[in-house]
Amino acid sequence: MDEQHEIMTIAQVAKYLQLSEITTYKLVNEGVIPAFKIGRHWRVQKSDLSELIERLKKGERI
Repeated sequence: MDEQHEIMTIAQVAKYLQLSEITTYKLVNEGVIPAFKIGRHWRVQKSDLSELIERLKKGERI
């Protein structure tokens, strides 16, 4: 699967960003990390994380 279209779970996002799952859920619920639900489960597109990281590198605060 193309990395830009890879779909990640909250646990995978937490590990990727080196955050706790609780913090990751908080950031998703606040809309800081763009995410969507499939049933009761949150999913994040890896390309959205890349965009978030680029914004953070430019000095945006979360």
